[in-house]
Amino acid sequence: MAESGSKSVLFVCLGNICRSPIAEAVFRKMATDAGVVDKWVIDSGATSDWNIGSSPDARGLACLRKNGIETSHRARQVTNDDFMGFEYILCMDNSNMTELERRAKQVKNYQAKIELLGSYDPEKQRIIKDPYYGSDEDFEKVYQQCLRCCKAFLENNS
Repeated sequence: MAESGSKSVLFVCLGNICRSPIAEAVFRKMATDAGVVDKWVIDSGATSDWNIGSSPDARGLACLRKNGIETSHRARQVTNDDFMGFEYILCMDNSNMTELERRAKQVKNYQAKIELLGSYDPEKQRIIKDPYYGSDEDFEKVYQQCLRCCKAFLENNS
């Protein structure tokens, strides 16, 4: 996954169609704008296998587009290799965290730091709630949280 000398981050949510692809796209644009995208391996994944191969939710894509961001991501499930290949695995809520920690225990000497993306939020909103059953406003809230958290995460890792 991550080449030597590069940094790596995997954003994770339940289905990899709402929160994590938004976070991935936001972080990729931020890293591109900062001129450091070539120093990063950036991806996202799901704890579940429900949406493998699917595009992100149309409401999430519309929210990203409204903010000048495009993505061609397809949903995938987190693999055991991800725990060895990524420096950071940043998830959206406690349920994701519990599942990732459970899965990590199956990987001998795993390297990844598993954290809540919200732990980087300057507004201290640690949980990024799933907007799937919500409205466009809920997707915008996820986008704004990802913007704050990704900015702080990138600053901490520059």
